[in-house]
Amino acid sequence: MQFMLIERFRNRDARAVYRRLRERGRAMPDGLRYVGSWIEANFDRCFQIMECEDARLLQQWVLEWGDLIEFEIVPVVPSAEVRAAIEPRL
Repeated sequence: MQFMLIERFRNRDARAVYRRLRERGRAMPDGLRYVGSWIEANFDRCFQIMECEDARLLQQWVLEWGDLIEFEIVPVVPSAEVRAAIEPRL
């Protein structure tokens, strides 16, 4: 399953996040996969796609970063898969 994470850097401090990323890496549990991310031009938010079969892995990872980032987590489905599900009903 895929998840869109909308991340807000606490105190608008992107440097602290990137410092930890450089020092420790993503610190993801086995089974959680990073797909990609995009950062707003003003460094206010990050939009990230992650994949896992067990949402508890995502929760473990969020706890690792929760002191630096506030998370909004949205389960998402790729639009091609949605289209394939809807197409027979059109």
